[in-house]
Amino acid sequence: MATHSGSAFPVLPDPEGRVVRQYGVYDLLGDGVSAPATFIVDDERVIRWRHVGKDAAARPPSGQIINVLRSIGK
Repeated sequence: MATHSGSAFPVLPDPEGRVVRQYGVYDLLGDGVSAPATFIVDDERVIRWRHVGKDAAARPPSGQIINVLRSIGK
């Protein structure tokens, strides 16, 4: 997990693309890279929320992610 990003949560670097393949988001757009994807995984390693974009610009707004995190934390 990355600690250099300054975030208050772990961020997973994946330079070899192993995780994107396991999560099923590699080459969805036929471009040989991961589709833009955001996953929120809890302490038990359960995916609690996901967003997979249909193009490179399709990313969830930060406010949406914060709201999901707040609702999970309740």
